[in-house]
Amino acid sequence: MGDPEGGALWVVVGPTASGKTELAVALAEREHGEIIGADSVQVYRHFTAGTGKPSASEQERARHHLIDIVEPLEPIDAAGWAALAVRAIDDVRARGREPIVCGGTFLWVRALLFGLAPAPPADPVVRERHRGLAEAEGRPAVHAALAAVDPESAARLAPNDLVRVSRALEVFELTGTPLSRFQEGHGFRTPRYTARLVGVRREPAELDRRIEARVRAMLAAGWVDEVRALQGRGFGAARAMGSVGYRQIHAALTGEGPVDEASLADPIRRATRVFARRQRTWLRDEPVEWLEPGRLPAR
Repeated sequence: MGDPEGGALWVVVGPTASGKTELAVALAEREHGEIIGADSVQVYRHFTAGTGKPSASEQERARHHLIDIVEPLEPIDAAGWAALAVRAIDDVRARGREPIVCGGTFLWVRALLFGLAPAPPADPVVRERHRGLAEAEGRPAVHAALAAVDPESAARLAPNDLVRVSRALEVFELTGTPLSRFQEGHGFRTPRYTARLVGVRREPAELDRRIEARVRAMLAAGWVDEVRALQGRGFGAARAMGSVGYRQIHAALTGEGPVDEASLADPIRRATRVFARRQRTWLRDEPVEWLEPGRLPAR
């Protein structure tokens, strides 16, 4: 399982816009590797303009797995993705290649490396109650209820991420134990893989500039038109539509704000900066080898 068949697993992590894909592709070229995507939005088909998916040239330089594999309304969670990732890693290694996991969804990365907490199954009654609260008082009200009982989970979840916030609150209501406690105390006793985590070092000001440039480039590339088309195809309720940027554009197109790119750029940039801070929080205590831009880790 994992390492007996190969060495430490390369895992490229870091906040959004830090340069994960560039690093992973360069590493794959050096190591004769293939990239396993670990991104909960890039996994969906048809969501492209605002996801930072690897470009055609990047996919020519290195083969990518677990990108564009799920239809927008199909469910996929950390456990489901981890099972797919294990199979992909085994396949890559069986062909004599080096697997390189790359992505910003660190719960998924953790599920791959350590397993998931054996939390209770979903309760439809509890979830319906949470949906009712969100409809009556707004999604931040559900987030506030979670913060009162599980501040650690609330700190890493966006107030508008109703699916994950509801799940974390549901776990506490069903068990009396915060989800963060489950995640600390469970999973594999020994890691499924020995991992070597690497990322690109960016100072906050530099990362902010990269985020702003990225948001503007995505908008210029037709992000609003893509969201409009997704809505027209019936994907407005897709889980990926609640992700950063898509959520703001979807709201604007449904009458909750201005639709022009100039007006959308700033709220998306602010939301992306908040998301990047949460990602840095996730990685704060992880043994990441932070590399200067353009550098590869030593063998």
